[in-house]
Formats: sequence, structure tokens, C-alpha cells
Amino acid sequence: MSGDVIVTITLNAALHVDYTTDDLAAEGTISVSRPSYRAGGRGVTVARVLRAFGHDVLASGLAGGASGELIREDLAKSGVPTAFTLIRGESRRFFRFADPAGPVTRFAEPGPYITTEELGRFAADYRRLMAGAAAVVLCGSLPDGLPSDTYGSLVTYAAEAGVPVILDAGGEELKHAVGHGPDLVVAEMSSAEPGPEGFGAALIRLGASAAAVAVGGVVHAVTATGDWTARVEVTDADPAYLPARGALVAGLVPGQLLGWSWPDRLRHALALAAGGTGAWTRAPGAPEDRDHVDLVAYERLLDAVRVEPRPAR
Repeated sequence: MSGDVIVTITLNAALHVDYTTDDLAAEGTISVSRPSYRAGGRGVTVARVLRAFGHDVLASGLAGGASGELIREDLAKSGVPTAFTLIRGESRRFFRFADPAGPVTRFAEPGPYITTEELGRFAADYRRLMAGAAAVVLCGSLPDGLPSDTYGSLVTYAAEAGVPVILDAGGEELKHAVGHGPDLVVAEMSSAEPGPEGFGAALIRLGASAAAVAVGGVVHAVTATGDWTARVEVTDADPAYLPARGALVAGLVPGQLLGWSWPDRLRHALALAAGGTGAWTRAPGAPEDRDHVDLVAYERLLDAVRVEPRPAR
């Protein structure tokens, strides 16, 4: 381990733009509020959550245009230092229009196209950041222009610097990266897909040291030394929840660095992921804030997380 800063990488960072209006269904020109801005992307969420728990973090990745500037400004307000590589394209935006009397309407822009020159500059910046990193967290989708093996190269660069890698990806990005040996892979499956334990075991065979596979509100951890299943035990009076993906990843990072037992890692991560975004922590009808950490809810939920070992494979 070469440093003491946890570096998060968000290659497809986003700016969330929220408006409120009195009547989205009205015809003609509709008046809206002034916009509010929030930096987004799973790596950004991981950085915010880790910072809330007192960890030294650095948010990096790709950002460009006025949206990129607002992303950096919003993170600075949260006390999260940044080192984004600048690109010519505009970072993507997500628009949310909330009508108190009706449904929420959302629009999403595509991500920017990344040139070969921009990727080269980012790779050089990334390798410099590894010199001071305690760990690196690679999160989320890839923007247009980046090859599907981009995460694989970043895993290799980190390994060469002796920096542990937590990889949160799916699809082709995960397929190409897992063989490079990430220390932990966090993945997600739908409840309709069979065999999360088998999927986790396959990730280990392909090169990951450990895997945490989320299926709905349940997380299956698969390691070389044992397997565990974790869930939050809720009562009939409690709301249903899905763990916030970014908060779940952030919750697994400290245990990876400090060598916690897997039951302790899962207990911390699930309490954090549930307490950070569930209906426990927001007023009825209020928007989700997947970067929010409610420490009171976290402490309460620690005792509600049930972790069970699975039979040996």
C-alpha cells in the first residue's frame, strides 16, 4: 500500500439538475423553479460517503464543460477534493422535474465522447495518483470512445503500484477487467437471474480475489476462504428498501483496507447502504439522496443486519 488516500474514479460523471413545478401536465409554457445542482455518478457517491465517515478521499475521473465545473464545485462544497482530467466534451446531465401533485419526470443526456488523446492524459494522471493512494475504487459505466478493457488497464496500473482495487462494474467492462485481478468486485444481478453465488464463484475463478453480488436487498459475498449472505431484517412496519449501490461499495472499502472479517464488512456496508437512502431517512415524497449518510439510522441498522455463512462450495 503506497499512500493513505482512497481514490475514486468516475469516468462518466454526471450533473443532476433538479427543478420543481406546480403543474407538469399543463399545456404551453410551464414555469419551473431555479435549478439545484448535485454531482453524481457512483464513484462520486463513494467519495462523499467515505468522506462523511472521516476517510481521506480524492474524487477523480473525467469531467468537462460547464457541467464538469459544477460537478467539481459541488464536491468542493461537500469537502471532497477532486483531480478530474478535463475533457472537451460536456459531462452528461440528468434532469428531474418534480410536481408535488403528480409524478416526477426525468430526462437523461448521453455521456460525452472521449478522444484517444484525452484517455492518454487521464491514464498519465491516474498513474501519478496511484503514488499516494491507499486504495482505488473504479465505478460505473464508460462514456463513448473508451474501449471496454479500460478498467482492465486501470486495475493493472494500480496493481503495479501496489494499490488495492475495488471494482464496481458490469457487462463488458467487468468481463474485460476481472482477469486483471481486482481485489474486490462488486456486482449486481436482478432477482430473476439464477445463481448469484455461482456468479460470484465465477468471478473468483476468472481472477477476482473476492466478490460481493447484490440481488435486491440481499448481498452474497464469495471469497477464497468462505461465502456469506447478508440482509437487513425488517419488520412489517418498516419500509422495503434496496441498498444504494454507491453507498454499498463505500461501505465495503474500509473493511477491505483494514482486514475486517467478512461478517463485519457486510454488516457495516448494508447498514450504511440502507440508512443512506431508504424511506427511514427521508420525508414522504422527498427525493432520494443516495449520497446522504444518516449516522443515527446507520447505528440502528447495524443490529438489524443478519449475516449467515453459506455451506462450503
